[in-house]
Amino acid sequence: MTGVISISPNSGISPDSQQVRGACPHDCPDTCALITTVHNGIAIKVQGNTEHRHTAGVLCTKVSRYAERTHHPDRLLFPLRRAGPKGSGRFERVGWDEALKDIGAKLRAIATQEPEAILPYSYAGTMGLVQGESMAARFFHQLGASLLDRTICASAGGEGLAQTLGGRVGMKVEFFAQSRLILIWGSNSIASNLHFWRLAQEAKRAGAKLVCIDPRRTETAEKCHEHVQLRPGTDTALALALMHELIVNDWLDHDYIARHTLGWEGLRERALRWSPERAGAVCGIGRDQIRSLARDWGTTRPAAIRLNYGMQRVRGGGNAVRAVACLPALTGAWRDPAGGVLLSSSGMFPVNNSALQRPDLLAGRRPRTINMSTIGDDLLRRGSAQFGPKIAALVVYNSNPVAVAPESSKVVAGFAREDLFTVVMEQFQTDTADYADYVLPATTQLEHWDVHASYGHTDVLLNRPAIAPVGESRPNTEIFRELARHMGYTDPCFGEPDQSLCRQAYGDKVDFELLLAQGYATLPVPDAPFALGGFPTPSGKCEFFSERLARQGLDGLPDHVPNHEVAARADARYPLAMISPPARNFLNSSFVNMRSLRDIEGEPLLEIHEADATPRGIASGAVVRVFNDRGEYRCKADVSHRARPGVVNGLGVWWRKFGLDGTNVNQLTSQKLTDMGRGPVFYDCLVEVHAA
Repeated sequence: MTGVISISPNSGISPDSQQVRGACPHDCPDTCALITTVHNGIAIKVQGNTEHRHTAGVLCTKVSRYAERTHHPDRLLFPLRRAGPKGSGRFERVGWDEALKDIGAKLRAIATQEPEAILPYSYAGTMGLVQGESMAARFFHQLGASLLDRTICASAGGEGLAQTLGGRVGMKVEFFAQSRLILIWGSNSIASNLHFWRLAQEAKRAGAKLVCIDPRRTETAEKCHEHVQLRPGTDTALALALMHELIVNDWLDHDYIARHTLGWEGLRERALRWSPERAGAVCGIGRDQIRSLARDWGTTRPAAIRLNYGMQRVRGGGNAVRAVACLPALTGAWRDPAGGVLLSSSGMFPVNNSALQRPDLLAGRRPRTINMSTIGDDLLRRGSAQFGPKIAALVVYNSNPVAVAPESSKVVAGFAREDLFTVVMEQFQTDTADYADYVLPATTQLEHWDVHASYGHTDVLLNRPAIAPVGESRPNTEIFRELARHMGYTDPCFGEPDQSLCRQAYGDKVDFELLLAQGYATLPVPDAPFALGGFPTPSGKCEFFSERLARQGLDGLPDHVPNHEVAARADARYPLAMISPPARNFLNSSFVNMRSLRDIEGEPLLEIHEADATPRGIASGAVVRVFNDRGEYRCKADVSHRARPGVVNGLGVWWRKFGLDGTNVNQLTSQKLTDMGRGPVFYDCLVEVHAA
């Protein structure tokens, strides 16, 4: 029951070492179970837990090097105070008490005048429920600070799924191994969903057909039977054309539609407007490929779709997810455990957010909400009746906004404000930490308690600390407890230890003793959760038509919403569409500072098709200038079959300090938002490329 694993004499592991169960903290659907081997207080190896069925002993290249990350020579080991201009990276060492006393005094002075002038900024640097938004949320709720709309990754797709299926729910990932047709839509599974890919390969060996739908010819696309290489932002048009073919060929499950869906007649009318010819012109693919894909979907049982979040990072991203999520109900694919769609399973987890985050500490106050995707503009805004007070203080944890937020020239300008007081909790000296007034060293996953949900399977995981905190680093929770003390907050909730928070996360919904014993617990989710309907929508049905959207003045049916930026004319100043998918060996901006992974990844690259490179005089290895009205970015060109004509792929997200000119691809992305969910549009971006 200790969480420490007995070491077999024949294991090859030193008998004075120990192995500790944990969980991967990173933003990936797989949420792997970890085993950390510790010798003399040092983590010497991190590997996958062979007993956890979803991990099965396998980790990605990144997390298999997590011991290297934890004991990296560049780890932040003690608090730092700025000793030079913002952005210079010049700091001096200070003690914890001195740092916390000064931070508390400055935040208290601002809060006395206007607490909403203080803004937290965080996202998924850890996916843990405790080191993420537990003690931190309590602190900011007590303070009355501005709320943060955490939109930067998944909010458009999450909203689209909620409006159609009722939440972030779907089929159980393990049943993809039994599917006969798998559409991998907007996902480079080999790089970003490795354990699903293992299941897809199992299905493939059993005779299943795999189809990848993606603007980029990814490693995944190369290993599927078919690649549908559509233009960015045209996924809804393709989905509607598939519906068109299902209708005209009567590849429909009329009984399932009648019993378990809402809004069929309206969707039918709309889909019939989208012939394969019309959709093919919009998507830039052949009509025969659309017809063939529709035939496969309409006539194969069981059939399943693995969506991921790449396809919703455009203006019409919410509508795109809505349209794709309708497809399984049309053919009754939900009747089989191996049929349906999975974008995220996170809505199936009974997380007690109220207990963790304590919104009651607001005590009736209703602070404004600021969208993290527009932080560049918002840091530069003056106070006004409409906006509220000017942002005077920023507390950043679990995020690196200077690198990852869109239109980064404005983000940098905002962080460089001399009148902005910025505190950053970090493990490394990131681009964002360079602009901090104080940098506080945070623990890694091997050094603290946490508990996790997943958005790729339905197991709860517990993380135990395997080693003591390195240097003077502290868990996020401890830092916020101490800040609360320095602010004079006396509510007992600020004294609750991390193990207590881990228990509160699920309450009596999950057997915590089982988590302690084996490190994971499986939720009791039906094998085919929507075989008989029962969707968590207001109607209990798959809602082709959403009354909730209609009440907001939006279209209740899914429809193609063109990108904000469309290269409609041959003489456009910016004729190339740019997407910025993650580099395979990084996870957003995490791991970029690890030399071993940078050596594998190489250098910042722009993939460009030969048809676009040749007339511009661009060869592989040449430095190119990628630019639009928002800025420019220099990197190396890769003349590659991975790019389709008219689309370039700017692989990200490199830290700016590792770029050729101190920038990264987000110098070019915009702060425009999606059709629903208020998400960013990283893949809705026009550029031009010249040889430098």
